[in-house]
Amino acid sequence: MKPKKWDLISLASIPLIMTLGNSMLIPVLPLMARELAITSLQVSMFITVFAVVAILLIPIAGYLSDRYGRKKVIVPSLIITGVGGAVSALGAWLLKDGMAYWTIVGGRFLQGIGAAGAAPVVMPLIGDMFKRESEVSHGLGVIETSNTFGKVLSPVLGAALGSVLWYLPFVSIPVFCAVSVLLVLFLVRSPKMKESPPKFAEFRKSVAAIFKQKGRWLYAIFAIGGICMFVVFGVLFYLSSNLEDTFGITGITKGLILAIPTGALCLASYVTGKFIGSNKKRMKWVNFFAMVLVTASIFAIAWFDNIIFVIASLVLGGAGIGISLPCLDALITEGIQKEQRGTISSIYSSVRFVGVSLGPPVVSLLMGISHSVLFLTIAGLSAFAALLTLVAIRPQEKNNKSSKPQPPRERKNRVFVMHKREPAR
Repeated sequence: MKPKKWDLISLASIPLIMTLGNSMLIPVLPLMARELAITSLQVSMFITVFAVVAILLIPIAGYLSDRYGRKKVIVPSLIITGVGGAVSALGAWLLKDGMAYWTIVGGRFLQGIGAAGAAPVVMPLIGDMFKRESEVSHGLGVIETSNTFGKVLSPVLGAALGSVLWYLPFVSIPVFCAVSVLLVLFLVRSPKMKESPPKFAEFRKSVAAIFKQKGRWLYAIFAIGGICMFVVFGVLFYLSSNLEDTFGITGITKGLILAIPTGALCLASYVTGKFIGSNKKRMKWVNFFAMVLVTASIFAIAWFDNIIFVIASLVLGGAGIGISLPCLDALITEGIQKEQRGTISSIYSSVRFVGVSLGPPVVSLLMGISHSVLFLTIAGLSAFAALLTLVAIRPQEKNNKSSKPQPPRERKNRVFVMHKREPAR
């Protein structure tokens, strides 16, 4: 168990670093805009470029990991991410005005390429490493905990580094990536892939067959995961803006307050990963009640704007999302065969990234309408996610021995008996 423990710790460093590499910039974006003499729209490109590139390339990285191996995709991706951070740091340090800005954007472009092949590939690798479904669920819970811990740490660490030197968050990225590369290279033992992986045309047909057979619950999980990320980053954007504009709270203090709901999310992810085990029916119902909790907490905020009440409700909502995410991860990972697992889970990660990207801009538009409209809209999306869980996810059908797959199995057995009798004739 000890070697697997270190494998898991090493892999958990990847989503932590990827989250830090993106979210750590959010509290220092206004400072970067002032230092570079650019508009808020221009500085937002530091986040947008990273997200768009990752969204487009994540499915490709998943396919490559299925074909050539997880580590062969993860390690180069971490290196590219570190190089991107170094490019942005050097541009901020050595160049000025427009050249500095576009060099930073180029570095963020490289980071997006690296991010596509790093954190999203970890989830299928966990499914490959462990044989028992309860171990897979626990492993995915640890990965989600690491991911959410990055969201807890990001505002505090970003504000602290930015207060020393405005481009120091860029400088830290190559250092973090170098540590993770060493951990993965020396401590992670990735299972061997098939010696002769299928060609792309065959692989594409097999993935299409998966969506034809399991599309109902796969699309539902994709949508729920995207909604969860939309809610997390949307409400954090709202809280960050409200703390600064209404209460004048900035810097590390603001980062610590933002860490309260994400801390609840982090703790809930870890506990849920242990609790759900390999019971898929339990995963479904735990996820359903988690989304009901998110819906209720967000709905309550629509009617009360007291800051203490808002933070307390967001703690409950963060816990609900923290409960939901390991269930979704486990259902995806354990419901897909190893050969297509990387591609399917990467599409899921890509959809989650869409939620991350849409959260802040959509919330900023809704904030301009009214407080109630904003939170009623988010509550409506959360309720839709709960409904999808209830209607579209039916894991009990997979293990039902009297279900439709049984007749072909019986026919297959009859053919086998006939072949066995043939030599006796």
